[in-house]
Order: sequence, then C-alpha cells, then structure tokens
Amino acid sequence: MMRQLLRDETAATAIEYGLIAALISLACVIAFEMLGLNLADVFNTITDAMAGR
Repeated sequence: MMRQLLRDETAATAIEYGLIAALISLACVIAFEMLGLNLADVFNTITDAMAGR
C-alpha cells in the first residue's frame, strides 16, 4: 500500500496543471495591464489633439 502511494503521481500532475494555470494567468494580467496603460496614452493623445493642445 505504501509503495502504491509513493508511485501515485495524480496529485503531482494536478499541482503542475495548477502552477501552469497560475503562470498563464499572471502573464495575462501583466499583458492586460501594459495594454491598458498604452491604451490610456492613446486616448489621452487623441483627447489632447481634439482639444487643440
């Protein structure tokens, strides 16, 4: 029974998938944050151009 528990890798696989999902989520958050900052700059530039600044 102990050998079976030591050889069981089901939980390890689930943990690996969880870590991969967490890394992908983190990358998405960082990408969206950077995109949001760039998008805000674009809108500010457009607003300034329309206001004649």
